[in-house]
Amino acid sequence: MTEEDYGFFVDWDKMGELAKSSGPSKLDCKDPRELKGLARQGHWAKNHKLRAQIYQQLIKAIPCRTVTPDGEVYRDIVVNITGKKDPTCIPLPEFVDDTPVPKYCLKKDGIGAAHKILACVASQFPDISHCPMLPAMTSLLLHFSADEAQCFEAVSRLLACNEPGRRMLDQTFLAFESSCMTFGDLAQKYCPSAHKLIVATAQDVLEVYCDWLCWVLGDLPFSHVVRVLDVFLVEGYKVLYRVALAILKFYRKHKAGQAQLGSQDSAGVRSDIRAFVQGIGSSVSPEKLLEKAFSIRLFTRKEISLLQLANEKSLQQKGITVKQRRRNVHLAVDAENFSSDIVSTKEMRDIWSWIPERFALCQPKLLFTTSKHGCSLNRFYSHCEGHEPTLMLIKTTDREVCGAYLSTDWEERKRSGNKLSFFGTGECFVFRMKPEMDRFEWVVIRHPERASAVHTQGSPTHDTETSDQGNSTANNLMLAQPDTDPSDRLSPFLATRHFHLSSLNSSMFMAGGMDSIIIGGGDGNALYLDAELNHGRTARCATFENPPLCSENFQVALLEVWGFEDGQST
Repeated sequence: MTEEDYGFFVDWDKMGELAKSSGPSKLDCKDPRELKGLARQGHWAKNHKLRAQIYQQLIKAIPCRTVTPDGEVYRDIVVNITGKKDPTCIPLPEFVDDTPVPKYCLKKDGIGAAHKILACVASQFPDISHCPMLPAMTSLLLHFSADEAQCFEAVSRLLACNEPGRRMLDQTFLAFESSCMTFGDLAQKYCPSAHKLIVATAQDVLEVYCDWLCWVLGDLPFSHVVRVLDVFLVEGYKVLYRVALAILKFYRKHKAGQAQLGSQDSAGVRSDIRAFVQGIGSSVSPEKLLEKAFSIRLFTRKEISLLQLANEKSLQQKGITVKQRRRNVHLAVDAENFSSDIVSTKEMRDIWSWIPERFALCQPKLLFTTSKHGCSLNRFYSHCEGHEPTLMLIKTTDREVCGAYLSTDWEERKRSGNKLSFFGTGECFVFRMKPEMDRFEWVVIRHPERASAVHTQGSPTHDTETSDQGNSTANNLMLAQPDTDPSDRLSPFLATRHFHLSSLNSSMFMAGGMDSIIIGGGDGNALYLDAELNHGRTARCATFENPPLCSENFQVALLEVWGFEDGQST
């Protein structure tokens, strides 16, 4: 093999086609947008030496803390830290959470080198408390490093990145856990069929989604994950979400037509997905995987950051900052403690699967029901104000059932005085239970092109993304700079102030006055209820682009409003 400079740790006999270098041998490109396109196209994917050189250049360009350990530091400390024993017997740091070093076509010396590097990283980065993706990243970078010291320096720079808004490697349990919740939120929105499959087959959906990083960094074959790394080093963390969502879509396709066994132990579903990912090469090429990943019309990096922030705050408020056993999502709707006159426990669990992950950790708490509190809008407000979010369920006299998830406290209506005005965020959605369960989200989630691009003064250039569809219309939600610090609210995600919308009709989420409640506006209302909570209407609306949720003019038989109670404290 001619790539002596970058391949010492590689078992070339296991590399297959990747052992044959071809294609371009150099790259002269300084434009970030052009580099992004070349990375996605695989411009350097067939030349190991060129790929290694580009990786080193990209990593050296990462802004880091002033004092970042380099190769010289590694040479100074490695013998004292690792000694002279068999490197493969060196225990991995606790922060990798028992995650092994993937072989990725490395020789035994390569696996040993990864153990040594990780031990030295632990000594130089004492603040790392949870980083299960580090063994895979170290193993990958060894392929493209001249020696252990160069690989150590590359890993250190990824860990020490301090560029505002840029995220490379999670280093705490809080960051990792919130990333799992964020992936669950994204899966709900962008892989609804696959999410429905997971809900139907796994007892604990959240536990399944906690493997999302393992799918990408650990389970994918080397030929696939190295193409992910090509793009990750250029575009950052968001690429990992994209690829994991694409994997979920392919898994759902793989399971289509197979007889489903019904709900089973989550461990079985987790093993099944990981086995599928490990063998994905037989049905999905690396290019096909990336093509699927970049066809997903995903939120911008800023919007995903806001979602991550909301999930982190939720975990902090529950005291979940270090590793602990999570509450099973289905136990949040416990048959022994849950009782509704409108939906069954199973139906409530199905609705719960649509709830943002940070609230799916809670238990439903009945706030208001017309059967107990009467048909009065004033009493509705008095029982529901002070609670955020809430879930409204409506049963009609024709036994139809529909409802809405409402992101914002009803007390917010008072800000407009006596004037009826809309409030809420894009996390609101409406749904119906029959003839089949169906959810209708904010139209901008399904059609992001309806939110025009916003270029804000002083925003980092890497937050403004070009279209993922080549020359097609830009399909990302472009964020304006928030009016206030987003940390001052638990749920800033999908607030309308983040978007320039072509029509206000597409952001009318919820409104309440003294004589009516409205959910969903613009050319009609998804739900309208009168002051007696007795009669209602439903129609298509521009905000959710929903069909009528039940009979267009209906009489309310029963109305319930549910809040979200922290299950950890009960």
